[in-house]
Amino acid sequence: MLAISAILAAGMLMTGGILSHAADDGAPTEGVEGATAGDEAGRGWVGRSAERPPLPRFVSMRSAEVNVRTGPGTRYPVSVIYHRRDLPVEITAEYENWRKIRDVEGAEGWAHMSLLSGRRTAIITGEVRTLYDRPSADAVALLRAEPGVVGRVMACERNWCEMDIANTRAWIRRDEIWGVYPDEDFR
Repeated sequence: MLAISAILAAGMLMTGGILSHAADDGAPTEGVEGATAGDEAGRGWVGRSAERPPLPRFVSMRSAEVNVRTGPGTRYPVSVIYHRRDLPVEITAEYENWRKIRDVEGAEGWAHMSLLSGRRTAIITGEVRTLYDRPSADAVALLRAEPGVVGRVMACERNWCEMDIANTRAWIRRDEIWGVYPDEDFR
């Protein structure tokens, strides 16, 4: 069984430093250098078109540093700076190219859509969790992951989701992660 805590110690995954509060000096700052247009395909759609998927919906951070503002525009001050690529967030509102997002702790703010990705990820919650080779509690345990570990969500069915964490695909109970809805099934 692979222990994610050993991987964390080696620096391959990060559990701390999810966000920091920016100085509220009112001075607008620009987005992350090298950001690209938002994803328009997939379940986590963040882009613009005539047909938008319903709100709320989960997406993830495209960059390792994302400024989140108090309102939808660069004239609003930065309230939080996230320091974690692939962190799952929930889009709760949209205004032009801006998306109001909420994180696992309930903090909210506005991010430009170019800083978000349709790639579905989830974060381990609560305590150290066991992930299995198939969606069953009597299956073979493949790894254990600490709270705060983020992985890519590959599929969800019934009460289980398949995740890719540290290049290992394994199943976890849906209620042990944040980043998918209770009734959301997909492959």
